Amino acid sequence: QVQLVESGGGLVQAGGSLRLSCAASGRTFSAVIMGWFRQAPGQERDFVAAITGNGNTYYADFVKGRFTISRDNAKDTVYLEMNSLKPEDPAVYYCAARYQPLFGSVWPSVVRPELYDYWGQGTQVTVSS
Repeated sequence: QVQLVESGGGLVQAGGSLRLSCAASGRTFSAVIMGWFRQAPGQERDFVAAITGNGNTYYADFVKGRFTISRDNAKDTVYLEMNSLKPEDPAVYYCAARYQPLFGSVWPSVVRPELYDYWGQGTQVTVSS
């Protein structure tokens, strides 16, 4: 059984930075796609960023230029570097992974939560103004 464990959330001032990590365990091969979503209270889970096994990256418009997703395939770990955090960024951030092959276009499929097979428990990000 695959487990995804996030870390790195916390409280930061507006304009500050945080780095989230998500370590996957339980498989002997790397995930086809790893992604980050976020969910604020009372809202739907929104796509933030995703990265394929060969390093192609995809971002939601509202984080382009501020957030960077990266991965270490040897460790099956994905990172989300978040800079210039805004008051609208607070949410629980979830890591997700897909291990099944993906047929067809990666984009915009990666924005759909149902594409992913496994989810982490989430890590809270809070931004103070």
